[in-house]
Amino acid sequence: MPVALITGGSAGLGLALATALAERDWNLIIDARGGDALQDAATRLGPRTVTVTGDVADVRHRRELAEVAAGFGTLDLLVNNASTLGPSPLPRLAGYPLDDLEIVYRVNVLAALGLIQLTLPLLAAAPGTIVNITSDAAVEPYPGWGGYGSAKAALDQLTAVLAAELEPSHPQLRVYGFDPGDLRTAMHQRAFPGEDISDRPEPATVVPALLRLLDDRPPSGRYQAGHLLLGSEAGA
Repeated sequence: MPVALITGGSAGLGLALATALAERDWNLIIDARGGDALQDAATRLGPRTVTVTGDVADVRHRRELAEVAAGFGTLDLLVNNASTLGPSPLPRLAGYPLDDLEIVYRVNVLAALGLIQLTLPLLAAAPGTIVNITSDAAVEPYPGWGGYGSAKAALDQLTAVLAAELEPSHPQLRVYGFDPGDLRTAMHQRAFPGEDISDRPEPATVVPALLRLLDDRPPSGRYQAGHLLLGSEAGA
């Protein structure tokens, strides 16, 4: 059975994707900072799920995740989904607390690369797929989103360069940036405290787009959920 490692797998898009893969009989490794939520997710996902509680910003936790993946002998999919918004309400860049911004970059950028570095031998051998969850805030200048958005822009460039560097030696390995669009998640609610975000789609609605990436395996690149759901072949 194929093996997937999904960070931030206890809720939102991570859990929605894990649920779809569980229905396809994948072995799953999921993590989150909250142990109770993680165990609830594992109960829903079934016996092929291994949980590891911890923070992706912690190198010891990333090493533990990589060790669990190595225990399966293969890794077919790594999804860097765990993310942090930063302070809420969202601060303007002119007054953004730099200590908070450093945490945003550590979680959204450095942790993703660190986990890729640790699991790359397994992914290359499969050959597998790397999916880094990005955002339209990486490419659009939304006021207040400069911290999170610039971190996701850095993740986009990291994804693109990594794909270019790996393509000559590992042409079958795929490296994707996946932009799901606005979703009804706890993190998105923190971006709009006190506002009603019930008009945003549920995370499960974009899972078919992610599954299309896994099934069709188009060239490495940045893809938007909306384009994939409409049948567009082009990356964004």
